[in-house]
Amino acid sequence: MTTSQSTQAENQARLHRTIFRLHFYAGLIVAPFVLILSLTGAIYLFGTEIEDLAHPAWRFAPEAGQHLPPERLVQGALQAFPGSKPTRVDLPSAPNRTAIVFLTPQEGRPFRVYVDPVSGKALGSFVYENTLVGFADRMHGTLLLGPNGDLVVEIAACWAIVLIITGLYLWWPRTSNKVSGVFIPRLRKGRLFWREIHAVGGVWASGLLLFLILTGLPWATEWGGNLNRMMANAGIGYPESYRAHVDHSATASAAPQRTLVETTPGIPWTLEQAPAPHSQHAGHMQIDVGQAARSFAEQGLTTGYRLIYPRDEHDVFTGYTYPDRPEGQRTIHLDQYTGAVLNDVSFADYGIGAKSVEWGVQLHMGNYFGVPNQLLMLLAALGGALLSVTGPIMWLKRRRTGLGAPEPLRSGGVVWSVTALLIVLGLLFPALGVTALCLFLIERFVLRRITPVRDWLGLAP
Repeated sequence: MTTSQSTQAENQARLHRTIFRLHFYAGLIVAPFVLILSLTGAIYLFGTEIEDLAHPAWRFAPEAGQHLPPERLVQGALQAFPGSKPTRVDLPSAPNRTAIVFLTPQEGRPFRVYVDPVSGKALGSFVYENTLVGFADRMHGTLLLGPNGDLVVEIAACWAIVLIITGLYLWWPRTSNKVSGVFIPRLRKGRLFWREIHAVGGVWASGLLLFLILTGLPWATEWGGNLNRMMANAGIGYPESYRAHVDHSATASAAPQRTLVETTPGIPWTLEQAPAPHSQHAGHMQIDVGQAARSFAEQGLTTGYRLIYPRDEHDVFTGYTYPDRPEGQRTIHLDQYTGAVLNDVSFADYGIGAKSVEWGVQLHMGNYFGVPNQLLMLLAALGGALLSVTGPIMWLKRRRTGLGAPEPLRSGGVVWSVTALLIVLGLLFPALGVTALCLFLIERFVLRRITPVRDWLGLAP
């Protein structure tokens, strides 16, 4: 071997060790979150099927017949739960499905009521957060930690991207014409068995997992909100017509400018950061939900849509469709006093960036092409769970003393090349960049100065 070949081999070994160390630490931090997100995501994928099995008498209409108008469905729910305030009505998505009326009681937590669309009779009620699907939804989105949990999930997702990139580098075959151990696990024993499962399972799952992360990040409050606003500013986000709802008048303080995510939870992602329209005749007599429903019907919304009540005197009635395929999305806002249409947009009005995100969202949730879509995303979720379990098992089997981290490199071009990778990813995903900087500062100026901790973590002096 020549001197240049020896130097090249040494540099490759150093790079491999540095990447391995980064993969190791990122994995220890992220693995528990990946496991939680994988399991809860798998549950949420089959949320409709789970609820159908749990409450078939509530979710399916007892008999066929002509559906009652929304106001009659609300009356049926209020007869069963008098004193409650209706906030939303989900009209049946199919002829044999029931309607769902959202109620807020005078005391206690908001709940939902299944209503027979033919008779108007309330069939049953539930608190969404107390259901298995509701629990999985909240755990998947916020880890049950509220708004701060959303940021934790975003950070974990960003670091999972680092895991995938570094994992693929570590897996990349060093020899040609090799299938066993690359695409097919070799039958080995002990730690080598788990390494084969982890490496080969990872390469098969990595593409789907990366897709899930990138299509899930738009829901993150920080990254997703910034992406939404950037797309809107570039003209490829929410429809231009929403800019007409920005109030620049001197009386704007009477009707504070809000976004649709604040006034209309559940609205399609594209519209979340759009300026919310307001009703222009505050203090006048409000139209009722029946009049609002008839106004929606005049515009072509008759069933299978969600009707949202105004939250205050400045808010509007909103009706929107949210089908499995986003091409069918449509949103209409009505003045709550006159019933006048303030905005009417559909998927065709979205910018190309927003359309791409909406396609990704429906694929992420397993909706776009039915059961095959669900099974494909389930495979990705199971792959994530497998990796988050086999990684720690490998660590436990290789650890001898301390944390068992790979030995650090003191300095050199290899370290700086990995640092450059983190800087690039940090610019694309600020939550990753900020946490990487914080971890670096804590390691450099705190952990390295505490000898027992430094030795246990395997940090350079």
